[in-house]
Amino acid sequence: MPQEVVRRLSRAVCAGASALLLLTVARAVSAQGTDGAALYAATCKACHQASGLGLPGQFPPLAGSEWVTGSEERLVRIILHGILGEIEVEGETFNGAMPTWGPTFKDEDVAAVATYVRTTWGNKASPITTATVTRVRLKYSARTTPWTAAELQRSSPLSLSEALPPRHQRTTSHR
Repeated sequence: MPQEVVRRLSRAVCAGASALLLLTVARAVSAQGTDGAALYAATCKACHQASGLGLPGQFPPLAGSEWVTGSEERLVRIILHGILGEIEVEGETFNGAMPTWGPTFKDEDVAAVATYVRTTWGNKASPITTATVTRVRLKYSARTTPWTAAELQRSSPLSLSEALPPRHQRTTSHR
């Protein structure tokens, strides 16, 4: 099977599996309060993996990612509306699609999963509050399509402090 067909099938499987798992976990989480780790396991782990390292060439890592640990608003926008097309993470280019979770997740859920990925696998970014998610959701409430990396870069560019050395120069504390 050609590699591109395999990639497309794996993306479809990840999106479908995540959606089914989300329904199960969302019911349990809503009764107990929001658990970012449980939401991640149900909706993100299939693609980004339990380790947060993603799948090489298919799904980008969240561990050590400037897209995760940088701008709070940028990360919330990605979770709410998804992202489509090329994105460079840790010096590697990925070309795919992340589904939109805005219609499914409440603001508390987005804050919980965003905080989880910003504080796990060696990531040391600040937590994201529900108030931040509410503000971002309202600000972009007219948005109906996934973001592209180029759009996010124009409105919320990665700063020099977010830029990370190439993968081969990194420490492996989060890997």
